[in-house]
Amino acid sequence: MTVLGIDPGFGILGYGILRVSGNFFEHIRHGTIQTEKEQKIALRLKFLYENLCELIEEFKPDEISVEKLFFSRNVTTAMSVGEARGIVLLSAAQNKIEVYEYTPHEVKKAVTGNGRATKKEVQEWIKILLSLPEVPKPDDAADALAIAYCHAVVKNFSRRFTV
Repeated sequence: MTVLGIDPGFGILGYGILRVSGNFFEHIRHGTIQTEKEQKIALRLKFLYENLCELIEEFKPDEISVEKLFFSRNVTTAMSVGEARGIVLLSAAQNKIEVYEYTPHEVKKAVTGNGRATKKEVQEWIKILLSLPEVPKPDDAADALAIAYCHAVVKNFSRRFTV
C-alpha cells in the first residue's frame, strides 16, 4: 500500500509518501508545495491543486492521510488551511482515493507513543522509524511523513483485529 500524507497549508503544503507492507515502512519521498504570497488566492489554490494532482499521478497512492483541521486563534490562518484541505479532498475525490483524517494528538501518539510529544520529538522518531539519515526538512514535510506513518500504523492495527 502506498500512503500519501498531507500537512495542509496555504503557503506551504507538506507531503510525505510511504510504501507499506506489513510492518515494513519504506520512505519514498517528502517535500513541500509552496505558493507565492503575491499571487491571488484563486491562483494559489490552483497551483496547490495542480501540483497535488501531479504527485497523485506520479506515485499513485492507495490512500491519503491528512491532518484534521483544528480551531485556531487566528481565523485567517484557519480559513486558509481549510481552503488547502479542500484542495486535498477534491484531488483525492477526483482520483477516487480514500482520505483518512487524524488529529495532531493521534499522530503524535502513533509516532512516539505520547500524544503530548513535541514537534522535535516527532521528527526525531520519524527519522528513526523510517531509517532516514537526518530529520526530514522542512517541518511541514516531516509532519506529512508523520501523518502518513500514523495512518499506516492505524491501518495495520485495525487489520490485525478485524475478524
